[in-house]
Amino acid sequence: MRRLSLLLSALLLATLLWTIAGSAQQAPLLPLGSPTLPETRTSEQLAPGVLHTQIVRGETSATDVYTVDVAFLETRPAARALSARLRADGYLPRTRVVTERAQDDADRRPLGFLVRVGSFAEQAGADELRLALTARGYTGLRTIYTGEDGGRTSGPWVVNVLQIDPASFGGTVVPELGTEIVPGLERLSEIAERTGALAAMNGGYFVIGAADGTPGDLAGVSVLDGALVSEAVNGRTSLVLPSATGEGARVAALSTEQTATASDGATHEVDGLNRVPGLVRGCGGSGGDFPTEAPKHDFTCTDAGELIQYTPDFFGARSPSGEGVEVSLDASGTVLELRESRGGPIPLGGSVLAGTDDGAAWLRAHVATGSRVEVGFRLVADDGAPLELAGELGVVNGGPRLLRGGAIDIPATAEGFHWEERPEFLYRFGVRRNPRTLAGVTSEGQLLLVTVDGRRPGFSVGASFTESARIMQALGAVAAVNLDGGGSTTMTIGSELVTRPSDATGERPIGDAIVLLD
Repeated sequence: MRRLSLLLSALLLATLLWTIAGSAQQAPLLPLGSPTLPETRTSEQLAPGVLHTQIVRGETSATDVYTVDVAFLETRPAARALSARLRADGYLPRTRVVTERAQDDADRRPLGFLVRVGSFAEQAGADELRLALTARGYTGLRTIYTGEDGGRTSGPWVVNVLQIDPASFGGTVVPELGTEIVPGLERLSEIAERTGALAAMNGGYFVIGAADGTPGDLAGVSVLDGALVSEAVNGRTSLVLPSATGEGARVAALSTEQTATASDGATHEVDGLNRVPGLVRGCGGSGGDFPTEAPKHDFTCTDAGELIQYTPDFFGARSPSGEGVEVSLDASGTVLELRESRGGPIPLGGSVLAGTDDGAAWLRAHVATGSRVEVGFRLVADDGAPLELAGELGVVNGGPRLLRGGAIDIPATAEGFHWEERPEFLYRFGVRRNPRTLAGVTSEGQLLLVTVDGRRPGFSVGASFTESARIMQALGAVAAVNLDGGGSTTMTIGSELVTRPSDATGERPIGDAIVLLD
């Protein structure tokens, strides 16, 4: 009987592996490089309704090389002038015209002109040339691998996919903060181990250094268990998880509206949550942010006068110190204490409302010990579907959108990934290939969590925005969004990495993650 049971188990396992292999073979090839490139897929059923697939496509290019980017220039005459200087110094420059612009950019002129020098099979040769150019007075130089340009290459690419069917998966798919509170960062493998995750993937953009705000603060909207943790970069696309099972997941551009109302009826905008006042990473706020209230990725706007709320569950025991005024509130919004400087204990179950400049003036004018302050929050989606800050709602910030209704829709300009005054930003961030973290939803409501390794010549070259959108299309997504990539791109099965981080120092500590719990 035991022998028969083992035989049946082996037969069931073989059937499962054959089914997975057959599905992988029937799936469309990834639209990366020539259609004739080799592609292999290895799949593993992690749990009912959760399939992990690793796709390896392409091969090391015989034509890509290492070179030195001398400058990215906006006009052809400027590129010609730099090339003339390089030739006079004994070098042989070449100019690459970058024609790809943001999909929603009305300007159809070339994005810029890239002047390069050198061609080497190994990185060391390009590094040596870069040092020699630096000694000749050239600045802003970069050693790059041409396979990451965004043009024709044979790869290779390594793509990891978590496919989650909420109808079959008995666990949960939820956002998780690094260190469990906003301040501080934690590696994905550590988050996965701490939570006992079945699998995990890095999440949204976040503040890395104190010069840009509070390290660990999400640079965009964040919602955990129905509670707003961080305000939105208004109008930027995010991943919405209405339930912990992953059912109803969708992609939408979100905005937040926050208002404080005093007992006398006076109101004031609440500019942010759980961050230091005055520094708005990613911009996209309101109330006088400088130099813009529009989204501007990887840029820190400033605002001298703000109201910021701190909650103990997401910030910790004390608010950050500094000039200004703050009030401590109990759970009902009753003012426990008015403090003439910032930095004090956050009441358990309550919060602290801290003001600078006009925010401080408003607190002094309208709030007193024993009075009440009601802080209200609204989350608004561009697709018109209601979003109530309650229940199991989870939101992971991202941008830009990649797919809408199954079609490629990348509003990189509107979402702050194209800087008009510096076109090179879009080239480096979106046109070139980088490591990518992606999320999408299929027409059947399945959730796709995807990573593309990058900046690893010979292993995986990464993907551009457009290639990322095409990857998600090929995987069956009808809606998709780009999440935080680059050195943050990581995925684990259990707590073991299945990706190869691009940072020289290894796995990067991150602000939040998406974890699968069984």
